[in-house]
Amino acid sequence: MSTPPYPPVTDAELDVLREQLGRPARGVVGIAARCVCGNPTVVATLPRLDDGSPFPTFYYLTHPAATAAMSTLEADHVMREFTDELAEDDLERDAYVRAHEAYLHDRAQYGEPEEIAGVSAGGMPTRVKCLHALAGHALAAGPGVNPIGDRALERSTWSPEQCVCVSPGAAA
Repeated sequence: MSTPPYPPVTDAELDVLREQLGRPARGVVGIAARCVCGNPTVVATLPRLDDGSPFPTFYYLTHPAATAAMSTLEADHVMREFTDELAEDDLERDAYVRAHEAYLHDRAQYGEPEEIAGVSAGGMPTRVKCLHALAGHALAAGPGVNPIGDRALERSTWSPEQCVCVSPGAAA
């Protein structure tokens, strides 16, 4: 768990990210969460990319096993289940609104493009749209900040406590 501002990303970290994503990472301002082996799991990205595009997804999940686990949950329609539960649970809904506000606060430290003002990620604060973004936020912010991200991580087959990396920098 780490909070902004982040130390500058290294060339070695960018190499690992390139391998994880299958393309160069864009707008990375730091590593927001790491695998137990030290590889990046979540990056923090600029809210405006070098090409001028606004980019609301500040916490971007990069770890291949984590992204696959979130994709599996999405395919199993967990997003609909979580959205329905938000509608029924005032405490969880209030916590989700606070997660949205925390996300915006973290991103604002790197700029606030007008085009994405008030827009966080993952459907916050009213619905569940992208478990990848919500899990990335939960991993970066730590347990208890994003209730839906926490629940997605709990339901997934991937664990941040166990390394399954196959990229450079992974523990042997």
